[in-house]
Amino acid sequence: MTTSGKFAWTWTIREEDLEEYVRMHLAPWPEIMEEHSKAGIRDYSIFQNGNQFFYCFLCDDLEAAFAYLAESEACNRWNAITSKMVVGSFDFREAVPIQPMREVFYLA
Repeated sequence: MTTSGKFAWTWTIREEDLEEYVRMHLAPWPEIMEEHSKAGIRDYSIFQNGNQFFYCFLCDDLEAAFAYLAESEACNRWNAITSKMVVGSFDFREAVPIQPMREVFYLA
């Protein structure tokens, strides 16, 4: 199968942090947007279903993108806040910070 270059995963947000998490993502810091673009991430969407969130973006080199974000001062400040809201971890310095979902269908 040809892959699309899309990456996706889900996270559960703690109920007590749900409102703040949504608020932050409705008005993300401009430097966060810029850093993700510099990392090579594009066409990024987040969808919500209750406290379950689905993340999807395009990226040509996921490993390089995560390495770039791990060194980003702005992203580390953002993550220091939002990581406490997530069930699990998204520390880009961990061996597997985000476990992308397997793509099983792609229609170009």
